[in-house]
Amino acid sequence: MAEQYDEREARKAYVRRRQRTVFSIVGAVLVVALIASFLLYFGVIRIDKESQNSVKPNYGVAVPCAAKNEDGSAMKWSDNSTVPVEVLNGTEFRGLAGAVSEALKNRQFNVVNVDNYKSKKVERTTIYFGVNAINPAYTLNQYFTDAVMKMDDRQDRTVDVVVGGSFNNLRSESEVKKQGSTIVDFEGCKTTEEMQKAGLPKTFTHKEIN
Repeated sequence: MAEQYDEREARKAYVRRRQRTVFSIVGAVLVVALIASFLLYFGVIRIDKESQNSVKPNYGVAVPCAAKNEDGSAMKWSDNSTVPVEVLNGTEFRGLAGAVSEALKNRQFNVVNVDNYKSKKVERTTIYFGVNAINPAYTLNQYFTDAVMKMDDRQDRTVDVVVGGSFNNLRSESEVKKQGSTIVDFEGCKTTEEMQKAGLPKTFTHKEIN
């Protein structure tokens, strides 16, 4: 009987040890989760929303669908020489806009102005355009590897590119040609009516080409 009693007690002790171990692990996990939540709340740890959005079409920013032919088929890319482009430097790196503008000229774009943007802390290169320059904006965008397209309420044909800290280099002509001869819409793009109904941001002062 003594042996049986000792065996039962040993099993009880084993179960108690396992319970203590499980409770200790659960407690440690809860403490870590609590500390992490406090660090997030007070901004010590920041979630990189930029990297989250980078996997989304147009980095998660709403974009209009490209204009189509009368039969609804995709149109060809705009001729580079017909796209009036203003290049603005959104960084602290002096001469960056000038370098980008020269590279765009080499690709036959009609660069109409080179200047500094109102902010020197633009993180991602941004292409601004209006309702009358959707396809030209798509055309310019295909040369950038990092740009996000943003439609504003401008009515002219100028396409502004604000060069940001994410800029590395332009695509070559051979790389661009691999994308095909017709414009490919962003997944989930919206009609111009939907974009306008949602409300377009006001444009900024720029060189207007009509």
